[in-house]
Amino acid sequence: MIFSKITGTGSYIPTIKKENHNFIDSHFLHPDGSDFSNGNQVIIEKFKMITGIEERRYAAPHFTTSDLGFFAATKAIEDAKIDAESLDYIIVAHNFGDVKSGAIQSDILPSLATRVKHLLRINNPNCVAYDILFGCPGWIEGVIQAQAFIKAGIAKKCLVIGAETLSRVVDKVDRDSMIYSDGAGACIVEASENQDSGILSHATQTFSKDEAYHLFFGESNDKNADKNVRYIKMHGRKIYEFALTKVPTAMKTALDKSGVSIDAVKKIFIHQANEKMDEAIIKRFYRLYNQPVPEGVMPMSIHTLGNSSVATVPTLLDLVLKGNVAHQEVKKGDVIILASVGAGMNINAVVYRN
Repeated sequence: MIFSKITGTGSYIPTIKKENHNFIDSHFLHPDGSDFSNGNQVIIEKFKMITGIEERRYAAPHFTTSDLGFFAATKAIEDAKIDAESLDYIIVAHNFGDVKSGAIQSDILPSLATRVKHLLRINNPNCVAYDILFGCPGWIEGVIQAQAFIKAGIAKKCLVIGAETLSRVVDKVDRDSMIYSDGAGACIVEASENQDSGILSHATQTFSKDEAYHLFFGESNDKNADKNVRYIKMHGRKIYEFALTKVPTAMKTALDKSGVSIDAVKKIFIHQANEKMDEAIIKRFYRLYNQPVPEGVMPMSIHTLGNSSVATVPTLLDLVLKGNVAHQEVKKGDVIILASVGAGMNINAVVYRN
């Protein structure tokens, strides 16, 4: 039997740091354009208390999303010790394409995957490059698709990237703009006959009947702004309630498919969207098994990196595997869960043995 194994990881953390206090002079507005009754100090303090975010990273003006993806990909390829020419697929998860600094248009022609392949200088025409738009769960879904290609016998090595520059699609007068950040993470998924490690199971769901527009592109909160320019917007409360209800059961579905006991799960790498929400999701997940949440089971990077959408899970995984998160490690043989929720609304989870 052929298994799908992650043989290398890489990430790119942008160099520009923006701390919470840097928003003190911002002019935040309600969606109806009215001012907040509280000052920015109170707004920022409440924001930190709920999200856990203290700072975030932004890409340098001369870099685009595909550049960040290329940087992370290069590290993953080096980590896996493979020749880039041997790749069968390059899958890039993103949501907004390449948005140049100061621009109001997204550029997705050619695809970001094609741009990454170009930057990698890969000659092999049989290395197929394509993008996936799946909200924040895009990178995990790319890993699931890579595994499907490997199981079907049409691929042996796949490069899966999650990259985003959300700082360029935020509405600066919307307090939610403080959540978003830039970054990229990548991994190499390879075919393996070693059953001691690899993807054990997965689950994916899309809820669109009533939930399709929980995240959307909308007008600025500034009613004097150009109404033809759109920004990332969300119904935060609806997303929070949706995630707490649906994500734990999807994770349980994936774990139950694997045949692995909840007691064997050593780490859960969950999309870094909101610290309080992530903690509540994990608590509800363990409650489904009548178990308490083990201490240190959920590594976090949101405090210093913010929410970089598709890049949060692969970046956090890379940081932990490389020993760059204090008091966190994944040992050989450890079972971990990768899980995410985002625009669609989409949910997915992967159970993996390292």
